[in-house]
Amino acid sequence: MKRMRWYDLLAVNLFWLGLNIRNNAVGTIFTPYLVDRFVSSDIRNTALGELRTAGLIIAMLVQPAMGLLSDRCQARMGRRRPFILVGVLFDLAFLALIALSANFWMLVLATLLIQFSANVSHGALQGLIPDLVPEDQRGVASAVKAILELLPMILLGFTIAPLVGAGKFGLAVAVTGALLLLLMLLTLLLVKETPLETPPDTPLAPTMLRVLGMLAGIVGGAVAGLIAGGVIGVLSGAVAWALGGREIGLIVGVSVGGVIVMASAVVAGVWAGTLATIGPEVRRTPAFVWWVVNRLMFLAAITSVQSFAPFFMMYAFGVTRERAAAMTGSLMIAVGVFTLISALPGGWLADRLGDKRLVAASGLLAVFGTAILLTSVLSPQLWIIYVAGAVLGLAAGLFMTTNWSLGTRLAPEAEAGRYLGISNLAGAGAGMIGTGIGGPIADYLNARLPGLGYLVLFGGYGVLFLLSVVSLRGVRREEVKREA
Repeated sequence: MKRMRWYDLLAVNLFWLGLNIRNNAVGTIFTPYLVDRFVSSDIRNTALGELRTAGLIIAMLVQPAMGLLSDRCQARMGRRRPFILVGVLFDLAFLALIALSANFWMLVLATLLIQFSANVSHGALQGLIPDLVPEDQRGVASAVKAILELLPMILLGFTIAPLVGAGKFGLAVAVTGALLLLLMLLTLLLVKETPLETPPDTPLAPTMLRVLGMLAGIVGGAVAGLIAGGVIGVLSGAVAWALGGREIGLIVGVSVGGVIVMASAVVAGVWAGTLATIGPEVRRTPAFVWWVVNRLMFLAAITSVQSFAPFFMMYAFGVTRERAAAMTGSLMIAVGVFTLISALPGGWLADRLGDKRLVAASGLLAVFGTAILLTSVLSPQLWIIYVAGAVLGLAAGLFMTTNWSLGTRLAPEAEAGRYLGISNLAGAGAGMIGTGIGGPIADYLNARLPGLGYLVLFGGYGVLFLLSVVSLRGVRREEVKREA
């Protein structure tokens, strides 16, 4: 491969900026805003959680399929750019459908459709760095990719969120589409691909069956988590009922059981998913499986805090959905800045202090940030939320850099792609577990005592952060290659 100049590395990664502008705008701003418009306040957390779960199931199926199809594409434009083009054209149509949604079911349809189109481009985009960047420049290229993935949090706080806050929802959607279109066109213009002459002979069907196995693992894990959480919730609720009465018993049972459901679903889902996807040989690398558990625990908590932020703002400060969107945008700026601050030196620190230590540090830092956030539930003050966001941003930036580095050291070198592909289990499973399970818990408890649902929910996410640190005990030093 020809050595790349700095602007070539930027061009190869440029669409990551567009992809994450779209994802963050739709997931963090547009969807909560419309859910609150279309459903009553007592079920909005549940509606958001189930909507995200349905969309992520589509993502888990479409993204790897499009990656495999792009591997085989022999178009004159190259392998990846045709999929990026087609995905964005459909994105624009489905963004318009989101803007025109008149009820919740139209929003559901638009969400499922844009999850399909978004992952058409996403699945192909992941192949650009391996296709075009020389081996000795992939570390730098990945760093550029990470920066462009994080920047949208700051950019949306200055652009899209204020537009929604000003009541200009249609304009906010249009600006999102325009930015997406611009970055897609720049990618088509600046990235040079050579047409594929001979497609790979790897069969498509077995890989897709492994994806279905991953999805089955998540579902099986959720069922196992429900059983474990249900049993412990009933037992703890019965004790509380006997000591404090029926209402206390129900609250304690749902609270304790809900947290156990989320934690159990992570562990059971990861083990079932890795066994279904990789096979029995994964038992020879238990440290790798515990790495996935660590990743899913942390991501389930951090992404869910972000998802429920607009609804929490509306509860805590009694503001409209428009004002909550603007406040969420300001919070995204703070979180994004501190995420970048810790992400940029994270790799350098990992090489000197060790990945595992810094992953553990990021989990403990997130626990501290969640503790600060809990005080804002008890005594709502905006400055406390910003401080909590800053601390969680530092934790997230450090985690995103060092956790992935740790995973690359744990995966068998001869099968790194196969093993690291299981990280999709953590990415998609995070939203399915964190919001899909957390949403109904929040609504049920809020109905019994206003604010209790958010107190338990954020407390539960704090427990997940702590358990992400505990899970690192399964990652033994002798199994971590090249760690300091």
